[in-house]
Order: sequence, then C-alpha cells, then structure tokens
Amino acid sequence: MTRKSRLLAGVSVVVAAALMIAAWLMWQPAIAPVTPPAPASFDANTRLAGARVVALGDCIVCHTAKGGKPFAGGLPLATPFGTIYATNITPDVATGIGDWSLEAFTRALRHGIARDGHLLYPAFPYIHFTRMPDSDIAAAYAYLMTREPVKASAPANRLIFPLNFRPLLAFWNVLFLRPGPEHPDASKDAEWNRGKLLVDGLGHCASCHSPLNPIGGEKAGHAFDGGIVDGWEAPALNALYAAPKPWTREQLVTYLRTGRASEHGAAAGPMLPVTRDLATVPEEDVQAIAAYLMSIQKARPAIADSVAPEDTSPAIRRGATLFAASCAQCHGPAAPMQSIGERPTLAFSSAANAATPRNAIQMMLSGNGWHGEDSTNYMPGFGQIYDDRQIADLASYIRATYSQRDPWTGIDSMAASIRKENHAR
Repeated sequence: MTRKSRLLAGVSVVVAAALMIAAWLMWQPAIAPVTPPAPASFDANTRLAGARVVALGDCIVCHTAKGGKPFAGGLPLATPFGTIYATNITPDVATGIGDWSLEAFTRALRHGIARDGHLLYPAFPYIHFTRMPDSDIAAAYAYLMTREPVKASAPANRLIFPLNFRPLLAFWNVLFLRPGPEHPDASKDAEWNRGKLLVDGLGHCASCHSPLNPIGGEKAGHAFDGGIVDGWEAPALNALYAAPKPWTREQLVTYLRTGRASEHGAAAGPMLPVTRDLATVPEEDVQAIAAYLMSIQKARPAIADSVAPEDTSPAIRRGATLFAASCAQCHGPAAPMQSIGERPTLAFSSAANAATPRNAIQMMLSGNGWHGEDSTNYMPGFGQIYDDRQIADLASYIRATYSQRDPWTGIDSMAASIRKENHAR
C-alpha cells in the first residue's frame, strides 16, 4: 500500500468515525403520543404552582404572537442567524403539545428535544430550563395542559445555511448543554439559592443579558455582561453599581415588580413584559432574584467629579429644539410627570448613560405602547414623525444635557440601522 493510499485510508476511517459519532449524537427516539390528559386530572394546587412557574419563565411572552392567542406561538424571534418562530404550547393535538406526555415535556426542557425526536433550537432556552427541579416542570406541564387548545401552526423558520439543518444542533449541545437540575450551595442561605435557581434556570436571565459567541452560545466567562435582544441592549446585570445612582436591592425589587424604579427609570422593550409577569408572582420570588443579583455585582466604580464640557454643536442645538417641542412636556425639569408624578430625571436613565445610544434610539423610535389603564410606562414613539437625523440629534442633545459621560459616536448610522432592523421584524 502506498503512502497516499494509507493516508486516504486513514482519512476515511476518521471521517467514518466522525459520521458515526454524529449519527449517535443526532438520533433521538420519538416518545409515543398520549391522549390529552383531562384538565380535571390535575389538582388545583399543582395548576396554581404551574401558573407561578410559567410566569417566572416568561413563557407567554415568547410563545404568543402579536394579536395571537396566549401560548399559541408564531412570535418571530430575531437572531443573528435568521428568524425562528415560537411554537404552539397549548394542548392542541395537531399543532401544539396536546399529545405530549410529562416525559416528553420534561425531555424538551432538560435536553431540547421535541416529542417526535427532532432537536429544538436554543432560542428556546433549554440550557437554562434544564436546571429546573422536577416539581416545577410537572407544575408547568399541568398548567399548560389545562389552557385553551388553539389550532395554530408556526411559520417555517428562516435560518441561514447550514444552521437550518437541525441535526447540527447535536454538536452545539455538546458544547453548551449541561443537563440536569441544579443543586443548592450549602454555604449560602435558602433565599440566595432560590434566587440563583430562578436567575440561572427558570428565569434564564443570562440568555438575554450575556454576549453571544460566533455560534450563538453564551460567551464563556462573560455571564451577565450585557447582550442584544430584539434590537435592544440588555444591560449588564453585574454592573448595577455603575449606574449614575447605584441600584439598591429595594429598588431592584420595585423595578422587577412594577417596571419602574425611583432614580433609574422605566422598563422598555423586551424587559417590559417580563416585569408584567413578575408582578403576578409572590414577592418572595422577586426578593430572591434581587438578593442573588446584588451578590454578583462587580466592585463599585470610582465616581468622577468632573462635569462633561458644554457642547454646542449644530446637532445638539437642533436636538434642543426638538426636545422642547416633543419631550420637555414629560421629561423637562418642570414637567408635571417629574414635579408631581415623581418620575426620575433623564440624568438617571440607563439609556441616556449607556455605552451606546441603542436603547435611547429605540425608545424614541418605538416608545412604550399603551396598555389601557395600565399606562405607567407609556411613551409615544416618534419613528413616524422624525427622520434618522432628527432622532440622532435628539439622542445627541439628551446625552450632552443629561449625562456626564463621553458623547456617543456614529449615532446617525445607528439610527438608520435600528430603524431598518425594526422594519424587518
């Protein structure tokens, strides 16, 4: 046998072995369908516990399309690799999870595998849900299986090649999935352990508030350093002391339960519906979340005494005019919202003090929608009124006037890019 022949034979063996390993990783058996369990088969306490679990997991937000029925799926989830549509998790047999057993439901949350054996995309945060205790999984199953069945099929996902080939997820799981429930830390108290379980597991906070690596996994060593979700910046959860007014545990609890905190501002974008869900759970859960988050804060940074120099650039002068016309009625120092409503000044706003203008631009473009009587965080969007340059001018003015941090750069191009991203969703 020649050297070339031996080399080809060796490569063939390696390739064959790799294919065998891939096939072993990719193949997952289907779990037999079941007759949908009768709602009466689940006791009231389990269903009530399930409502709490589902709210803490923010399930309704991701699995409900705009204008759609609760939990019926169809919501587009934008990722760097394309669009994934949330699935129907109502107990409809044809299009939902009506014929799923508890075993199949548990496997989906622990391993990211659907009842029929296909691999689920990690936009469904099973790498976090896997840490849930069995009791929480069973409660969530009971709650979802007693919802109204809705016949609704999600649109086909739109992902770039080769990521639209689901079997490749098996290799992704090898890298990032560590299945199994989380065990408590005996050196910590019960509240801290409960908070860690909710933050790292059911609440899957790191999936939004951490940067991603090139293949969509959470970047190792950077948990809670901040990320990008649906075009919004999810701020770092481990840098709450770096805010213009450092966060306190009490403020964090109030924010998570109401969507607003004194000296910090209001929730917006993807975070707003999270706070609406957390308002429905016992306060002790939110207290535990806050206790854990405050325990992972980085050292309190030194506070600079210097004041940013006055900037009278044309962009800021134009922004001042726009602010007086459209924003001062609510955000000006004499506005009733501040003098009577006790809303915080923009000087405390995380958007105005962020490293990039992304969230400030998003707020100006999209605002916070009206929710009837629940209008605490309402703000109209100005995307249909102002063009990209005007939005950039407003952002420049707000940064120069209300923040003592360095001016933003590239605001015009970011405003145009974000508007384009929003239109594509």
